[in-house]
Amino acid sequence: MSWELRVRDKFQAAHFLKEYKGKCEKIHGHTFQVEAVIEARELDKTGIGIDFALIKARLAEILPDHTLLNDILPFNPSAENLARHFFLELKKHFRVKAVTVWESDDASATYTEDQ
Repeated sequence: MSWELRVRDKFQAAHFLKEYKGKCEKIHGHTFQVEAVIEARELDKTGIGIDFALIKARLAEILPDHTLLNDILPFNPSAENLARHFFLELKKHFRVKAVTVWESDDASATYTEDQ
């Protein structure tokens, strides 16, 4: 028995994709939305698996708001790479099932670990 807890947050940042041919090779920005899915295997006496406020606080700590992602990350900041990076950072604190990074309303990448 387990529960899936979902939290979302947003951040604004610029990036460009190295070795990519097209619009995204030039510097541009997004309001990224990040959704984390965390597993809770038991509930406390109040019926809560993990306090949403705690998950949201951890997520907010790792989101690089108002920056040029290429300057602060050691990888090409595609949505796929960002999803994996946030997953691994959150995994230090929670049982993470998936992290999705939305670059726009209709384009996202989700990272999970194969089980």
